[in-house]
Amino acid sequence: MGNNNTAIFAEIPAGWYRSKLGDICERGGGIVQTGPFGSQLHASDYVSCGVPSVMPINICDGHIIEAGIKRVTEKDVNRLARHQMPAGNIVFARRGDVERCALVREEQAGWLCGTGCLRLDLGHGVLVPEFAFYYLRHPDVRSWIVAHAVGSTMPNLNTSIISSLPVIYPKIAEQQAVIGVLRDLDDKIELNRKMNETLEETARAIFRSWFVDFDPVVAKAEGTQPTHMSPETAALFPDSFEESEIGPIPAGWRIDQIGNAVKCVGGGTPRTTESRYWIGGVHLFATPRDMSRLATPVLLDTERHITDAGVGKISSGQLPAGTVLLSSRAPIGYLAVAETPVSVNQGIIAMVCDMELPNSYVLHWTRENMDEILSRAGGTTFAEISKRNFRPVPALIPEKNPLAHFTSVVEPLHRRIVENVRESTSLAAIRDTLLPKLTSGEIRLRQAEELVEEAL
Repeated sequence: MGNNNTAIFAEIPAGWYRSKLGDICERGGGIVQTGPFGSQLHASDYVSCGVPSVMPINICDGHIIEAGIKRVTEKDVNRLARHQMPAGNIVFARRGDVERCALVREEQAGWLCGTGCLRLDLGHGVLVPEFAFYYLRHPDVRSWIVAHAVGSTMPNLNTSIISSLPVIYPKIAEQQAVIGVLRDLDDKIELNRKMNETLEETARAIFRSWFVDFDPVVAKAEGTQPTHMSPETAALFPDSFEESEIGPIPAGWRIDQIGNAVKCVGGGTPRTTESRYWIGGVHLFATPRDMSRLATPVLLDTERHITDAGVGKISSGQLPAGTVLLSSRAPIGYLAVAETPVSVNQGIIAMVCDMELPNSYVLHWTRENMDEILSRAGGTTFAEISKRNFRPVPALIPEKNPLAHFTSVVEPLHRRIVENVRESTSLAAIRDTLLPKLTSGEIRLRQAEELVEEAL
């Protein structure tokens, strides 16, 4: 297949068919539908426990990520029932990184297609949803979607664009065979992702217990031994509280601005027309787009790289490994820890953790304080938080001993997460090499099966 975004539609293999996605949906009794408008679902409608509502920020690497997802009540679900997604639907980010999509799995059936997304219901008998999902991840198909998106400030999709997408496909039996080959790789990647979710949730639960709910301090203040904690660890925590600007905090701990506890810097983009900043570049250059593709907050590589001259054009230069990255616009809230040195663009606030707070603490602190961060955002076209508004966010500064112990507990979990991400990245590279060849009929199935057997 060629590199231009129409090449896959120029010729089709013998025995394959060509159609438009909207026509396939119509023949199968399906639909292409946008999620509810903002006037139908307000920020005040979201609750802590309820049915998940999928937003663009929840679509990462072909999956719907539940961590941090917004939820709505059963009453609102009933009111917006037409936007519920059965298993086999495909949900798209309708604005921003518009080529992102995810297949709705059995355990996600009944979730809402949220604002900022649209859903694709293929119906039955023409295109197997999982084959369609893989087809939509073909590089040329993704390029077609991006090229046909509308909007000057931010790319946007609508039902008409998705409905007009050209599709080539074989008979159902061959679609199933293609699915089987790619699923073997995806199953291993999914296993690693779920393992990472568990590891992340373990670290997050410890953070909440120690530094949000203050469970060890509460127990000691009541004269009891903290549960699930050794006496040695319990001894690191105080046994009383004192007042602060954010309410009671453990005695001896304090509140300070996050900008005083970590080095908060922004970035910039070297002139894209200046080749000496880009051609031959080897240094990572992170943008919110790179972060949007992460199923786990670990940054190993970026889409674009810059040269030494490019690094020199960014005021913050190259930041060290271990820097915590927060997307500050379009949208606010993507998080990652850079595992290698990185430069960032103007859509990221970078937190270099070489002062009081370690990056293991800062990552979880940022996630737990996202509502406060969002409340300080401005912007007319889209929400954005500046470094000036971010630096004064109040942060809890624990004493050194519990901080150091927290790092010793969660750092091995993080290192396991990174190992899993590295393995999944290698498997995804194989999958992404095979995917366009299989979904366009370029490679024989047996060849692909042999390559997968060698990789697993």
